[in-house]
Amino acid sequence: MSDSPSANDSAATLYGPVSLGLGGAAVTASVFSAVIGIAFALLAGVLAVTFGLLGLASGFNRNQSLAGVLTGSVGVIFFAVLVGGI
Repeated sequence: MSDSPSANDSAATLYGPVSLGLGGAAVTASVFSAVIGIAFALLAGVLAVTFGLLGLASGFNRNQSLAGVLTGSVGVIFFAVLVGGI
């Protein structure tokens, strides 16, 4: 047994799943924005995009990171369309 950490023990392996989860929360919050407001959709979307880009840069779970970036951008674009009138 070795006590040295492996690449799978890195915290960077969580960027993809966290990004995907926050992206799903952003999409859900966008759908139900009339009930819960648009702030949660924006917050979850921005965090999903941030963690997704960090995950893409780290190289772990690239598919989940990309899906998190795409779904998280829905919350950000929804906010921009509603507030900015784009």
